[in-house]
Amino acid sequence: MTFKRQSLGKKGEEIARSYLEKQGYTIIISNFRTKSGEIDLIAKDGEVLVFVEVKTRTSEQFGSPFDAVTSRKRGQISRVAMEYMVNNGGMDQPARFDVVAVRMTENKPFVEIVKNAFELSW
Repeated sequence: MTFKRQSLGKKGEEIARSYLEKQGYTIIISNFRTKSGEIDLIAKDGEVLVFVEVKTRTSEQFGSPFDAVTSRKRGQISRVAMEYMVNNGGMDQPARFDVVAVRMTENKPFVEIVKNAFELSW
């Protein structure tokens, strides 16, 4: 991954984090990593544990940010989420997967969220 893409992704995650906090989410951890992969943000929305995938784009030339969350990516996020819940006592609480799209425009970023974007998958 190029430095430019990494910087864009990091900026998108910062924007998404701020947006979610304004929506009432409490961020627990950013960039949770295991051997299975990474989850961009883990948060609480009320009593619900939320695993958030953030996708940032400068254009839709290669599809929408939501298109980038493929079945393979959903499986990877699901595995990491299960590891988090097993190791952090989250198996007894409701959980969901949200996807946040950040579109960087000239004026200001446009943020869109899909709550409960997908089900647990392997």
